[in-house]
Amino acid sequence: MADTTLSPVDESHISPIERRDSLEKHLQTRPDPQDLKDRNILLDTNAAPALQSAAFELERQRATDNLKKGLGKRPEREDLIERNILPDSKAAPALQGQQKELQKHMRANSLEQKIQNRPKPEELVKEGILEANENPVNE
Repeated sequence: MADTTLSPVDESHISPIERRDSLEKHLQTRPDPQDLKDRNILLDTNAAPALQSAAFELERQRATDNLKKGLGKRPEREDLIERNILPDSKAAPALQGQQKELQKHMRANSLEQKIQNRPKPEELVKEGILEANENPVNE
């Protein structure tokens, strides 16, 4: 059998004066309506309370429709890549910066290697690419 004893209820009566003083104290510390609107507790509207919910839903639906319309006009990924707005990369966005740096260093290394392996002016004269009186170093 379950214990059916209830916790004791405070049945002491508050005098009407104490009740009035308590209510006045709470009303004095009550935040003003503008503060409640700023904190999004009260809706900032002049509509009747019965219509506030419908007005809120209409505003939400309007924002949803505008978002869908904007997303519908959004260019495709391929168009953005073609216009060099998005990088043509399959890497994760967090890694794309490092990928770009790596490509930059690889390009610099490739250019440096090609410069080191280019033919001397004497070889170019011998092959008939340069004339004997031409010196590309002095120009």
